[in-house]
Amino acid sequence: MYFVFKKIDFQQVVATMASTKLFYFLLALLAFNISKIVAAFRIKAYYEAIGISLSNSFNIKLMYLGMFYNLFLPGSIGGDGYKVYLLRQQHTVKTKYIISATLLDRLSGLALLLLLAGIFLLLSTFTPPIPYYRLLTALTTLLVIPVYYLGNKLFFPVFLKKFIVTTHLSFWVQIGQAVAAVFLLLAVSIQESYTDYLTLFMVSSVVAVFPFTIGGVGARELVFLYGYHYLDIHQETAITFTLLFFFVTALSSLFGLFFAYGLDKPVPVPVEEK
Repeated sequence: MYFVFKKIDFQQVVATMASTKLFYFLLALLAFNISKIVAAFRIKAYYEAIGISLSNSFNIKLMYLGMFYNLFLPGSIGGDGYKVYLLRQQHTVKTKYIISATLLDRLSGLALLLLLAGIFLLLSTFTPPIPYYRLLTALTTLLVIPVYYLGNKLFFPVFLKKFIVTTHLSFWVQIGQAVAAVFLLLAVSIQESYTDYLTLFMVSSVVAVFPFTIGGVGARELVFLYGYHYLDIHQETAITFTLLFFFVTALSSLFGLFFAYGLDKPVPVPVEEK
């Protein structure tokens, strides 16, 4: 973050932040939380594949608590570690299967991130001097889901029966994130070049997955800091956008604080919910 702010006009970032439209920020907050709740149902499907049955309310609480822990540990993996620990204490399922479910949940989201990144890239103003660039990008994008399916089949066969439902949910998770991003662009008065911003947003989301930042902060900013050279975006506004997205994430994650006590108690297998 220090490096990023050394490279931009910090006063302009502050000015843009001060002029943020609260209405659109709140809509972004709502869209982000809806996407996270959908993500909670996705990981629940993975847990069901290995015999872990959770109530919807417990599962959503666990998701928010995991988000809360993710704010403070590198690469947003602290919450995942807590989920594995907690579920292992409450269920007799082997640890490796719980870890596999948690890992595959991340890979599912990553696959759809790559898919949407490819689509937005094709729609963006990015035009590198590479022969057959658009054809190669289109083919690579089309291969994302087949490659992900093959990896699922080879390395996580026990979860293959949940492939369609989890991939479908992953699509809506990432669409929800993209909608939140559009609302944030409106909040900072961006009226054009949405596909350029969304391209970098998807790429920055991929970068934020890897465990070398705290809660993803700094990773997104670096992507936008260098990406503006190749796309039609405004540097300071883009940095403001990434900071606002972090605020959305942080505010949403704070809900997990209310669930920090009590989730570690033994949980009976719930009656099938309608």
